[in-house]
Amino acid sequence: MAEGSAILLDPLLILRNSIASNSPPVPTTSPDASAANATDNLALATHLHFSSPSHQTYELSAPTRFISSSTLVDLRSIFFAWQKKDVAIPDYIASAQQLNEELTAPGGAGGKVQNLVFVERLDLITWLEGASDESEYITPLEGDEGRAAAAEAAMVASGAVGGVATVTGSGARTGKTIDPRLQEIYNGERRMGDRNTVLRGIKPTDFSHVRKSAENYLGRTRARPSAPTATPSTSTRPASSTASIPPSLPSHPKKATRRPDPIILLSPSASSLLRMSNIKPFLESGSYAPPAPTSNTTILHVSRLLPSIDPTRPLRFILVDSPEHFKPDYWERVVAVFTTGQTWQFKSYKWSNPGDLFGRVLGVYLGWRGDEVPETVRGWGRGVVNVGVDKWIEGRKGEGRWRDREVAESIWGQIEGWMKGRGWGVNVG
Repeated sequence: MAEGSAILLDPLLILRNSIASNSPPVPTTSPDASAANATDNLALATHLHFSSPSHQTYELSAPTRFISSSTLVDLRSIFFAWQKKDVAIPDYIASAQQLNEELTAPGGAGGKVQNLVFVERLDLITWLEGASDESEYITPLEGDEGRAAAAEAAMVASGAVGGVATVTGSGARTGKTIDPRLQEIYNGERRMGDRNTVLRGIKPTDFSHVRKSAENYLGRTRARPSAPTATPSTSTRPASSTASIPPSLPSHPKKATRRPDPIILLSPSASSLLRMSNIKPFLESGSYAPPAPTSNTTILHVSRLLPSIDPTRPLRFILVDSPEHFKPDYWERVVAVFTTGQTWQFKSYKWSNPGDLFGRVLGVYLGWRGDEVPETVRGWGRGVVNVGVDKWIEGRKGEGRWRDREVAESIWGQIEGWMKGRGWGVNVG
C-alpha cells in the first residue's frame, strides 16, 4: 500500500502526522466536528476529529494496528497514552483507572481504556513523535494486500466462496460466443492460490524481533577474527572448482538494521547535582542549573554525534533514573551510570555490587569543583570518572559559567571512549 493512500485510511498514521504538523486532533461527542460537539473529556467523547493532513473523523472505539497482549488497542487508548506521555507511571495508571470509571458511569461514552505497560507506552510515544520509523508492537502496513489475498484464497479453497469469474463477451475476443455448457463448467471451478498465498497463510505472524536479534548476533560473530584456514594448493584443487568461482563476484550489500539506543542511568538521589529536570540542557548545550525540587519526567532523549562510533549519524541516548521497567537485554545497552556515591542506588540494578557494576559500565561522579571526592567513590577505582562544576551562586543566573561546557564535553569524551572500547562502532548500528 502506498504511503499516501495509507495515511488517508490508517488512524495511527493520521495521528502521527497531525502531531508532526502541530495540529492535534479534537475529541467530539458525535461524528459532527462542529465546535459545539468538541470536548476535552475523553469519558464523554465518542469520536476523534483530525484537521491535518485532511479533515477526517474516527470512532474512539475503532481498533488500531498497535498490539498489546495479542489484542488490537483502540484509538481511545492510543490517544490517552499520548496525552499522558509526560506524566509518571503511577499517575498514568491512576488516570486510566479514573477514566474507566467515568466511561462506565451514567452519561459516559462506554468502553474501556487499555493500560499500556512502560515498554509499550515508550515504544508508542517514540513512534508517534517521529523519532523512530518502526515499532515492534505495530503491525506494518506493507503486505496487507497479500494477507487479504491469502484470506480470500483460503476461503475459495475451502469452498466458502465461489470460483473463477464468469467469462463474458467483454472478456473474450470480439465476436466470440461461449458455449453455455462450457460456461457452466467455468462457474463450477475454484480459484487456486499461487505459492505466495498458499505459503503465507491467513494468520500473519511478525518475526521482525527475531530477525533483529539474529542480525545483531551474527554481526558480532562476523566481527570476531577467525583462525586462518589451510588453503589447498593450485595443483591439488580440481579444475572444476576453480572455474566455478568467479574472481570478481560482487558481494551483496548488508541490509541496514535499526541501531539500538544506548541508555544512561541517572541517580534518583535528591542530593544529585544532575537529575531528570536539568540533565538535558547540561549534556546538550553545556548549561548547568540546579535541579528542580520535583519532576514528573520519567524518560528523556538526547542526540549526540560521536565521530569514532558513527561519523555520519547522531546517536540517540535514552536517559532514565530507574531501571524498574528494564527488559533483560536493556542492560546490554547501558553505557554510563551517574552516581553520588550512595550504594542504595544500585539495589535494583542487575549488578548491585559497585565493583561488578563499574567493571561493565562507565561510572560518572559529578560534584562541586574544589570539594573532596567521597571516599566510597575513590574506592571504586578507575571505573568511575570524577568531574566537578563551579558552585552555583544564587542571583547570578548562570553568568560566567563557561566551564560547564568544558565539563559536559569531557563527560561525552569519556562516554565515547568507553563505547568505542566496547565495540559499539563495529558491532552496533
